[in-house]
Amino acid sequence: MTPADIRTAYLEELTAVAPDIEAADVGEDDHIQDDLELDSMDVLNLVAALHKRLGVDIPEDDYPRIETLAKAVDYLAERLG
Repeated sequence: MTPADIRTAYLEELTAVAPDIEAADVGEDDHIQDDLELDSMDVLNLVAALHKRLGVDIPEDDYPRIETLAKAVDYLAERLG
C-alpha cells in the first residue's frame, strides 16, 4: 500500500467513526482528540476499523502514533511494510 492509499483509508475510517468530520478539513497535524474532538470510544472504534480494513494490530501503547494523520500514515506504512 502506498502512503496515499493509507491516507485515504485512514480518512475514510475516521469519517465513518465521526461522520461530523469532513475529510477535506482534516489537517496533517490535527490531533484526533484535541482538535477533532474524538472521545476515547471513537478512538477505539477507529483502531478497530483500521485493524479490520488494513489487518494491522495497533496496541494501546501505540495509540499516540495514530493521533494525527501524518503520524498515522507513517506508522501504518511501517506496520504494513
